[in-house]
Amino acid sequence: MTGSAAGGGRLAANSAQARQDIAALQAALAAEQAASYGYGVVGSHLTGAKFTAATAEYVAHERARDTLTAMIAARGGRPRPAAAAYQLPITVTTNKQAVALAIMLERQVAAAYLGLVAASDPALRTFAAQNMRDAAVREARWSDLPQAFPGLPASSLRPARRG
Repeated sequence: MTGSAAGGGRLAANSAQARQDIAALQAALAAEQAASYGYGVVGSHLTGAKFTAATAEYVAHERARDTLTAMIAARGGRPRPAAAAYQLPITVTTNKQAVALAIMLERQVAAAYLGLVAASDPALRTFAAQNMRDAAVREARWSDLPQAFPGLPASSLRPARRG
């Protein structure tokens, strides 16, 4: 995505809205960095078509990371570097666990982009929606079961009790 489409003009990094946007972009960046790391683990436990898919997902997350880094800098922020290593949510030693990790990574990425859908900049909202959609599609490919509302925790989907 180009700077004008995804980041708009340069905002003063000290305005309240710019700080909120940068914080949401940083959260998405952190999720993309973690997903890049996680897909290295995922791919190391897969072969054949699944390995090829994991490699493609890894590249997609690296590209998203690069885009987010540029967007943060264009808004006057300083992109946070990736961690040297990440604590994975599950231990991965099998093909099945690798696929489960890929599903978890995509859910975390979708959740991170949720913070951008409330941005005042329509280009940021569009960027967030597109990336949430991409994460949901990747998750559905791994799980064969799409989520109704990607990025939202299951607890938020329960009907409200009437009193």
